[in-house]
Amino acid sequence: MNYEKEFWDKYANENESKFNEEFAKFVRDLVISLRCTSVLEIGCGTGIDLRLFPGTFDVHGVDLNDTALNIAKEKLFKFDFKKYSITDLPFNDSSIDFVFTHQLLNYLEDDVLEKGISEMYRVSAKYIMNCERYDELEKQIDSNSKFRNMEKRWLDYKVRIISNVDMHEEIEPDKSRFTLLRKI
Repeated sequence: MNYEKEFWDKYANENESKFNEEFAKFVRDLVISLRCTSVLEIGCGTGIDLRLFPGTFDVHGVDLNDTALNIAKEKLFKFDFKKYSITDLPFNDSSIDFVFTHQLLNYLEDDVLEKGISEMYRVSAKYIMNCERYDELEKQIDSNSKFRNMEKRWLDYKVRIISNVDMHEEIEPDKSRFTLLRKI
């Protein structure tokens, strides 16, 4: 994976200003409605998507950026944040009820994405959610990212696609596609 520290440090430092309370509420409420008690965000950054979870949940976040993780640990000390890659997650098989990404997969090369999908599947006990910028053909967005078609990426796994729709702009103004899967 081509990890550019300067790009991600800048991203982490700007992350707090990107806090989207509606999206954070959406994730929390979805996890609650699905009766999950453990949650993992891969590419958690500073933890802004996790900050509305109560301390009664088993909340984990992984990221490769030390700057982002330090902010997350300082602001959300009750949760578990670790430096790990999507291709090598530090969790047992089927150990996390709800595993999700939010605009992380757009930044990964195809081979890293494939390994990451396999890891998400491995650690998920029940549900996987991807909220990524979408294009059917996965065209390049800019020099750092590509659109993703996550429904297509999950077809070879034992999952049931529960939802694959565009997020409402009031919840996610970046026009992400909401893909929710049930592991079977």
